[in-house]
Amino acid sequence: MTGWEVRRAEIPGISRRGFVSPAGMPPETMRAKVCLVGEPEVGKSSLVRRFVYDQFDSRYQPTLGAKVSKKEIDLRVGDQPIHAILTIWDIMGEPSFRELLREAYFSNLQGILAVGDLTRSATIRATADWIDAACRVSGSVPIVVLGAKADLTAEPDASGLILEIAERFGAPSWSTSARTGENVELAFFAVADRIARNGLLERAAASDQKRESPERTP
Repeated sequence: MTGWEVRRAEIPGISRRGFVSPAGMPPETMRAKVCLVGEPEVGKSSLVRRFVYDQFDSRYQPTLGAKVSKKEIDLRVGDQPIHAILTIWDIMGEPSFRELLREAYFSNLQGILAVGDLTRSATIRATADWIDAACRVSGSVPIVVLGAKADLTAEPDASGLILEIAERFGAPSWSTSARTGENVELAFFAVADRIARNGLLERAAASDQKRESPERTP
């Protein structure tokens, strides 16, 4: 399938957290690459750290190149349980490196979390360039737009800019805080949900096309 790999779980109907779907439907495993993009010091690494390890460190440590983490989550699309294995790429925020290495960073990408700093409106405006750069390589993929550092005092136009960028790309948006955990898990689950829905729709379309295609006679 285009975008993500699906296979049946070993124990039918049971996810990693132990739920059973109403129809006894076995969970499917989804593998997806998700990239966090945005300017330097907007809080991308802190969001990843909060989501993956449930930790927060106020010390700033710049990302060199890209840092890759993995997180497994369980979600449901309709009645279909999904076990998602997310490979999360925390991308260096220097625009010059973005252009130089975008093929390496954004190839085989299935989802984007675009992050701006609510205390610096210019970084929110810059998310549009980051999204465009990623989509030039990946094509159209699910996008979530985030305003980080919601625990601090935001610039007056920050919330409006987040909504403006989200509307431009047809994406949901949230204000988040890695310090408090506000909306962090929600944001990552949202992009995983959108990736899963796209994958299921693609598979259904391919199945319909296969049924409608006339069988070839030898």
